[in-house]
Amino acid sequence: MIRRALLALPLLAAACATQPDQTTPRTVGQVDLARYVGRWYEVARFPASFQDNARLRCEDVTATYTQRPDGRIDVVNSCRNALAGGEERIAEAVAYSAAPGNDRLRVSFFWPFYGDYWVIGLDPGYRWAVVGAPGRDYLWILSRTPVLPPADHAAAVEIARREGFDVSRLQATPQRGG
Repeated sequence: MIRRALLALPLLAAACATQPDQTTPRTVGQVDLARYVGRWYEVARFPASFQDNARLRCEDVTATYTQRPDGRIDVVNSCRNALAGGEERIAEAVAYSAAPGNDRLRVSFFWPFYGDYWVIGLDPGYRWAVVGAPGRDYLWILSRTPVLPPADHAAAVEIARREGFDVSRLQATPQRGG
């Protein structure tokens, strides 16, 4: 009996290591890419080295998505570097759907490296979106307008919290407008 209990310990430990809070975030299930493409304004983000470092502080951040005939999506991210007099910075990428519902994308700013772009929250009218990565190390709140109404912002933050993101890391993205 003791021997059986000892043999079961590794299985018990493995079961404890896979509790619900260790799972990946849930995505929205379905994204209509024809409605999702267009310009989005970043209203909040987790700090990331490619947007926030000793020489770069991105403000007025936008992402423009354009559907291509081959089904992929062209991505153009732009920002103004507040540490360099507002100098514009642009990064271009290509994305493709990595799931049948188009809610999990893979994005490459330079081949062969790809990053995850998971839509974990989406307003029914496609007015705002919450995008993160499965490791919960990246998070963005996007809006079709430079300013997201407080109730919508609160709803977006709550989705991120529900999916296990540390929302205390969120920082507002200054936006001067379209």
